[in-house]
Amino acid sequence: MSKKLRSQTWFGKYDILGFAYRSWLKNQGHPDHVFDGRPVIGICNTWSDLTPCNGHFRILAEMVKRGVYEAGGYPLEFPVMSLGESLMRPTTMLFRNLASMDVEETLRANPIDGVVLLTGCDKTTPSTIMGACSVDLPTLVVNGGPMLNGKYGGKDIGSGTDLWKFTDDLRAGRMTMEQYMEAESCMSRSDGHCMTMGTASTMACMVEALGLTLPGAAAIPAADSRRRRLAHLSGNRIVQMVKDDLRISQILTRDAFENAIKINAAVGGSSNFVVHLLAIAGRVGVDLCLEDFDRLGSHMPLLVNLMPSGYYLMEDFFYAGGLPAVIQELKAHLHMDALTANGKTVGENTAGAVCHNRDVIATYDSPWKKEAGLAVLRGNLCEDGAILKPSAATPELMRHRGRAVVFEDIDDYHARVDDPDLEVDKSCVLVLKQVGPKGYPGMPEVGNFHIPAKLLKEGVSDMIRISDGRMSGTAFGTVVLHVAPESAIGGTLALVQNGDMIELDVPNRRLQLDLSEEELARRRAAWRPRPPYTERGYVSMFLEHVQQANLGADFDFLVGKSGADVPHGNH
Repeated sequence: MSKKLRSQTWFGKYDILGFAYRSWLKNQGHPDHVFDGRPVIGICNTWSDLTPCNGHFRILAEMVKRGVYEAGGYPLEFPVMSLGESLMRPTTMLFRNLASMDVEETLRANPIDGVVLLTGCDKTTPSTIMGACSVDLPTLVVNGGPMLNGKYGGKDIGSGTDLWKFTDDLRAGRMTMEQYMEAESCMSRSDGHCMTMGTASTMACMVEALGLTLPGAAAIPAADSRRRRLAHLSGNRIVQMVKDDLRISQILTRDAFENAIKINAAVGGSSNFVVHLLAIAGRVGVDLCLEDFDRLGSHMPLLVNLMPSGYYLMEDFFYAGGLPAVIQELKAHLHMDALTANGKTVGENTAGAVCHNRDVIATYDSPWKKEAGLAVLRGNLCEDGAILKPSAATPELMRHRGRAVVFEDIDDYHARVDDPDLEVDKSCVLVLKQVGPKGYPGMPEVGNFHIPAKLLKEGVSDMIRISDGRMSGTAFGTVVLHVAPESAIGGTLALVQNGDMIELDVPNRRLQLDLSEEELARRRAAWRPRPPYTERGYVSMFLEHVQQANLGADFDFLVGKSGADVPHGNH
């Protein structure tokens, strides 16, 4: 090992501080030889009973520890804030940056030479990676894996995707409450995160595409013993990464980000991918902008036939060959020489990968859908951009002009959406304000808000919906998201009124409010911001420092990294 270990500035001293550091850890039964200069590996555990997706992480942590010990390292597990998508209010996105700060400061303040991040539920992946980027230690990700396929009524059902469908069926009278409750018990039947290509699965594919996991890690079901074996092997590998001083910044290059964007398009990944990848790039110092997602990804074909863009689920994706098979299909379009965490290139890791089911993973020349990557929209309604996921949208609505039906905030929406007197028809454009980073606050997944009940009963299954919020990766529909600047800070979205005409032209990447500059100026002059959501605590800090969606919604003071140095000792 050529470089002195960071942990030895704690454990390698034979003075009052060294005595204290070693002595206190010995109360856990650690023997003298673990302090002899071996790499100290932090195991960053996002386990919590409040985060069901990550409920099996105590077991995974033990597997990682076995691998670390076997490779001659010294594992020390630590908890950080866990973000459970299914329970936290108002939205986990409000706390992503806080969790990243927890990871960053814990890594920097402790005698850690390298870290394994245990991630699963949506925000646990980007938050931990963002924090690790800011410290820049050798870093490896072990994700928890997807649940097994849901089973209901003799067929597979997918978390999130079928939840939206069942809920619309219940509201429209096509499903009874008894059937609804039975499906609830059939959907989540094993350890793991959503088994659709929602945000959790998208994040798992993202980290493998970036090179931060061992090959094939993204799709292994949580219940499969190979998931535990992967954790053990990751424990082996992180020790060698420390010895080689292979840091996260050496893996997260511009080429790695370009690979991730193209691969995300091919798997039909969540629109949340954009806001998280932008934030990670900002932390590690890679110049990435909204246009890169359109330029690099929008013309890529959709190869993976998974909900919500297709029919299958993550378990099927794993059996079909997983992400390595997709990468091989895309190899002519990727940087196959990009370095990954196991010390090999993307090309070396995926050489010989085979697809076992072409219904699940299509070929590049005969894709599931053509040009299915995320579209970045511009226009006077989104001066700093907005996004739409064509693979989950209705083709007939990709060019549309309609009358705006406006909901001023989420409470207004809930109060009026099912009002039988609501003046709305299927040609209208639904607009929801005050759900951006500052407006909600936190930018919740409400962008795929439900269609009015009276239209559902008429058989309407999709309408154009526009907001400054996000949507669940498990969701579907012709939904315009991440409108920036958001309505809460006076973006044009704040000025839209009932009856205004809005034009969506996805092929030409245009989103336009049909009003003159003079009328927009008049409305802008009359607009007033709402009072702050709160003036104390973390949320107050969030409101003051959060950036807009087109910049990744990170805090302005967290962009970039500070490294691992600690200026003073422990006193």
